[in-house]
Amino acid sequence: MNLKEVSELRRRFRMDRNAISRIYGCFVNSSREIVSYIDESMGILPQDEAEKYLNLLKKALSGKLGKNLIDIIFSTEQVADSDEHRLLMALRDSELKDGEIREEFYQKIINSLDLGDSNYLILLAYDTYDVPRKNKNDEMDADASDAVFSYVVCCVCPVKERKVELGFFPGDNEFHSCAGQIVAAPELGFLFPAFDDRAANIYNALFYSRKTDEIHQEVIDSVFHTTAPMSAAEQKEAFQNALSEALGDACNMELVQSIHDRLRDQIEQHKESHDPEPLELSVSDAAAILRDNGVEEEKILAFRDSCATQFGDGATLNPANLIDSSRFEVKTADATISVGPEHSYLVETRIIDGRKYLLIPADEDIEVNGFGVRVKGE
Repeated sequence: MNLKEVSELRRRFRMDRNAISRIYGCFVNSSREIVSYIDESMGILPQDEAEKYLNLLKKALSGKLGKNLIDIIFSTEQVADSDEHRLLMALRDSELKDGEIREEFYQKIINSLDLGDSNYLILLAYDTYDVPRKNKNDEMDADASDAVFSYVVCCVCPVKERKVELGFFPGDNEFHSCAGQIVAAPELGFLFPAFDDRAANIYNALFYSRKTDEIHQEVIDSVFHTTAPMSAAEQKEAFQNALSEALGDACNMELVQSIHDRLRDQIEQHKESHDPEPLELSVSDAAAILRDNGVEEEKILAFRDSCATQFGDGATLNPANLIDSSRFEVKTADATISVGPEHSYLVETRIIDGRKYLLIPADEDIEVNGFGVRVKGE
């Protein structure tokens, strides 16, 4: 799925736009026991409660593609004959109305998910979307539809204890202590099937993880029985390892600055282009950056081999997962220097009297903890 397709579905989660008739789910305690079930008609829920359910489900389609939103790909064999794909299809085809199928799904989540000591809520909804046809100007025609997209969306939300606070009780016209449990934003979730080319793709699902460095592989293994792509944090670490191991002493400040600047430029240009497809960087593209910076071919070959080991042959990477494009940070054991990415060139390395130094020009005013200071000898 690309950004436009995700955004198109996100707009469904409003009271006047969706066809969700019921909300299903269960409340699970920290001992992995189901405390209670949810089976609520959207038509009779108070509007504020219905909107809260929709907002929680909508968050399972939030975040960045390739970071929070991860493509899950089923093999042809799985789609043809596998328990995991059969269960997901049964959830969708039954419109979630079959209690036994829902219970089987709940148990898959409960038996695999690790949220520590947290209670949590599993929410499920089924929706049908008359996909509007697009005209010649790529604008949607709400009165024309070529297909109906039927899908299931799920999210898992931690349920947290609220601190005891004073609350106003209108019936008594008094304030009293009140506590309780509140549902937090989803920790994970998914959409099945995927909405690719504005149509159902039963070979894919879209998985959501709130934390980009913790994608809950245990749930992916249980529900989808497949290996997810590396998390954004894992991709960044693997890329850094490939560079440092292959380049050795050639992996200096100037080279890293150049790589950061080139990838940042690609990210900015992609944003400005409004291309809905995720930005991709091949290993060959990364190798070209090294070559442009004068890295020896032998080291470039070692880098390519290391990437093949880390990511697999023919892998493509998202530059936004490899660098932090919003800052440029240099750390030592005792200090951290952070500059705007557009000013990364200001940081230099020097060896003076046998010691390594980081140098930053100080042509403008200098402040220390808010105090203006001058440089000795100025």
